[in-house]
Amino acid sequence: MELTRTDGSPLRVLVVDDEVNIAELISMALRYEGWEVATAHTGIKAVTTAKDFRPDAVVLDMMLPDFDGLEVLRRMRTSDPDVPVVFLTARDSVEDRVAGLTAGGDDYVTKPFSLEEVVARLRGLMRRSGAQQTAASSVLVVGDLQLDEDSHEVFRDGDEVSLTATEFELLRFLMRNPRRVLSKAQILDRVWNYDFGGQANVVELYISYLRKKIDAGREPMIHTMRGAGYVLKPVR
Repeated sequence: MELTRTDGSPLRVLVVDDEVNIAELISMALRYEGWEVATAHTGIKAVTTAKDFRPDAVVLDMMLPDFDGLEVLRRMRTSDPDVPVVFLTARDSVEDRVAGLTAGGDDYVTKPFSLEEVVARLRGLMRRSGAQQTAASSVLVVGDLQLDEDSHEVFRDGDEVSLTATEFELLRFLMRNPRRVLSKAQILDRVWNYDFGGQANVVELYISYLRKKIDAGREPMIHTMRGAGYVLKPVR
């Protein structure tokens, strides 16, 4: 079941973290849920972005380079007093948690965290704040490529393609982000749940497996962006 706004449009989440890698990884996980995401890396940018973007929820780092998450929350709440906020904190102290929740934060996640935990906390907050659940189509379509998330069937131009479980997860991630360049770190974190860094060669290996099955004898859909990552593009 997908969560949406009451009018059926995608939920909006603002991710605020001065560590660009962390903000981008969280954003990718939230886009994977079908949500719209905006990011900010400073408190000032977070406040101005919130006014324009009008998020349904905010993921907010407690430690920012200009002012802390508590001040960001205070300023946000002047224009949107009810927006749910999940604090990210690197310090698992009672004082931090009490301060965040007392200031009006709705939940907190302590670094290091799993992306699944952040998504789960957000889903719970937004469900309680009135987001609607709608039955989502289980079929992803990019060009002549189709993937059924329920039956795990994959077809390219009408021909069935047999994939292993890992190949399927990798293709699903690519298809949920068409035309978007995905770094090896992002793919590792989403498909293999590794912290970014390290095992990047496993991504190259499985991309080559996918290409042999998806692109063999056809115009290629999986492209390498040198120094940046991989992107799935429809042929037509």
